Amino acid sequence: MPENEGPQPLSGKVAVVTGAGRYRGIGRHIALALARDGADVVVTGSGRSAESFPPDEREIGWRDIDSVADEVKAIGRRALPLVADITNPEECDRLVNDARREFGRIDILVNNAAAGRGRDRVPLLDLEESEWRRVLDVNLNGTFLVTKAIGRVLIEQGKGGRIVNIGSVAGRQGLPNFGAYAVTKAGLVLFTQVLAAELAAHKINVNCVCPGLTDTYRMEDVTRPGPIRAAVMNTIPLRRPGEPEEVGELVAFLCGPGASYIHGQTINIDGGRLMM
Repeated sequence: MPENEGPQPLSGKVAVVTGAGRYRGIGRHIALALARDGADVVVTGSGRSAESFPPDEREIGWRDIDSVADEVKAIGRRALPLVADITNPEECDRLVNDARREFGRIDILVNNAAAGRGRDRVPLLDLEESEWRRVLDVNLNGTFLVTKAIGRVLIEQGKGGRIVNIGSVAGRQGLPNFGAYAVTKAGLVLFTQVLAAELAAHKINVNCVCPGLTDTYRMEDVTRPGPIRAAVMNTIPLRRPGEPEEVGELVAFLCGPGASYIHGQTINIDGGRLMM
């Protein structure tokens, strides 16, 4: 029996979620939230090698996007796991073709894929050009290329659609040592507004979600108990990190009928941090 028996406002819809293979990642929980609301899901990832998996994934025998696809199917929805390099336009076209061949349509795009934390978390004047380009290539160029490929499909289908870009509160305030990442996430805010203005006539809603500190694998150094966590919690009125499930539920809402008049917006989900 399907795991979900509740209302399914996205029944009959097909969603593409990029960067959705991490066990403790926002993308996985976006895919699952969309599936619980009735969508079939194309789950994409970069094709990580098993050797690169963090210990908790190795311990449970995690299989990246294949495991997420299995979870979507357990909910009772169809799933298609696809490895794709979103910085390559030919790969983006292949993603579109494979998705349409499997499901016949695409209704929703969630641009979640982002460059992993690396040697980019340093002062801008110490940042290597290669790291700057790496982060920009995935976070901005990749988002542009996937959106271009899928946006054309949404227009061609003539049935409207939803695009949700995953930004970050780091893109809304100048945090030291976050230069490349913050600049790309700030870029997604304006990318969202331009795209929303251009696609409104096609009834394609475009919005951006900016998570604050969220308890994912990428933020373990901050979320684990200790003085760093205590200091960060003092900047968050709700005094806790967000959960990836909470981001997933917000994205699913923005893709549903209850959000049909929300357009061109950037929504923070940060426990109140930015209001401080």
